[in-house]
Amino acid sequence: MLIRTPPPWQLRDRDTTPEAAWQNRRELMKALALLPIVAGCEKTVGGLAELQPVGPVPERFEWTLPPVTRDPAWSEVPAGRTLTHEINAASYNNFYEFTTEKDQVWRMAGSLKVRPWTVEVGGACLKPRTFDLEEILTTMPLEERIYRFRCVEAWSMVVPWTGLPLKALLAAVEPTGSAKYVRMVTLGDRKQFPGIAASGWYPWPYHEALTMQEAMNPLAMLAVGIYGHALPNQHGAPIRLVVPWKYGFKNIKSIVRIELTEEQPPTFWNKLVPDEYDFYGNVRPDVPHPRWSQAVERVIPTGERIPTLPWNGYGDQVASMYP
Repeated sequence: MLIRTPPPWQLRDRDTTPEAAWQNRRELMKALALLPIVAGCEKTVGGLAELQPVGPVPERFEWTLPPVTRDPAWSEVPAGRTLTHEINAASYNNFYEFTTEKDQVWRMAGSLKVRPWTVEVGGACLKPRTFDLEEILTTMPLEERIYRFRCVEAWSMVVPWTGLPLKALLAAVEPTGSAKYVRMVTLGDRKQFPGIAASGWYPWPYHEALTMQEAMNPLAMLAVGIYGHALPNQHGAPIRLVVPWKYGFKNIKSIVRIELTEEQPPTFWNKLVPDEYDFYGNVRPDVPHPRWSQAVERVIPTGERIPTLPWNGYGDQVASMYP
């Protein structure tokens, strides 16, 4: 029996931080070490929102990111947008392996253990291998990029990611000419992911895929950090996919396996609900979801409604892949 979970839309007013404040990372991290994650702003004092606590911000992480540079092409907040406050991004997540309640994921995420962690890469390649997380952090070209993030449920954020181009990892295994797709799989441990045990009707573990051309696009990245530090669990620690021109469900989290394939592999939501989630999952405001319009999006945390851009604003970089 197919069970569909409708997306929750009870968005609450939340605070935002101007880009200048975020750019001063040292001061921000000091503040985050002292403040809890918040889910809302209840009142305003002296022009500044007073944040109401709902849980702790980690004061230390399982690993430390090496020094990275900003990709100059993606170092600015997109015009007309505001960088999402880290506190808001950390407390509003889709991660069904923990729970279907977005504002509760962070509460459940402590069950995931991200050390040690490896990513197995194989399939249609000449040099299949398993990468240790430390190897990825120390040998791959890490950089920071600010991307729009658009969920298929029509909400959006603007987030600074730290990671490596997906094509850099794939190049290390030397794909063969027969490799046409890249399949990725999330950790499927029921002990660490309470949501898996609670929703056994889903085809776990979570699995997604890109075409080889999409995977080799310069925008596609594997993120290991966010807001200048390592990924917290609720964001898909320790390594996740970020493809900013696609809806969030394509951005698979907590990756443990990557496989190069000759045939198009099935993907999680496309297999479950093909009439609502196609294989490509590209942001197309002109193509409505069967249950809601995609023409506008709700900004997290303000709830402001703004027009959705074709390809989420990255058409110059990706539209040519879809003639």
